[in-house]
Amino acid sequence: MKKEQDYFELLRKLEKEPKSSQRQLAEELGFSLGKLNYCLKALKKKGFVKFQNFKKKQNKISHLGYIITPDGIAVRTKLTINFMKQKMKEYDELKKELEGKN
Repeated sequence: MKKEQDYFELLRKLEKEPKSSQRQLAEELGFSLGKLNYCLKALKKKGFVKFQNFKKKQNKISHLGYIITPDGIAVRTKLTINFMKQKMKEYDELKKELEGKN
């Protein structure tokens, strides 16, 4: 479950900021660089993410960007639904617990 949540968070972040560096992504997600690299490689291996080099023409600096594939979008949608179901379950359990105390 934790791995799926990590993939979900990473896919969401990549969709919003596809040109982020690995260091930025790791910092914003609270991952170590090793964990982020592991997740990115796993998503690439599954065909959910593609890596692409972007070059700035003026100073010829290149950096890596990320593209979420159609399969990646489908799995992100599935993970979003699962995430929401889990949060609703937690909410219902908390609500019952609070009602039982009153």
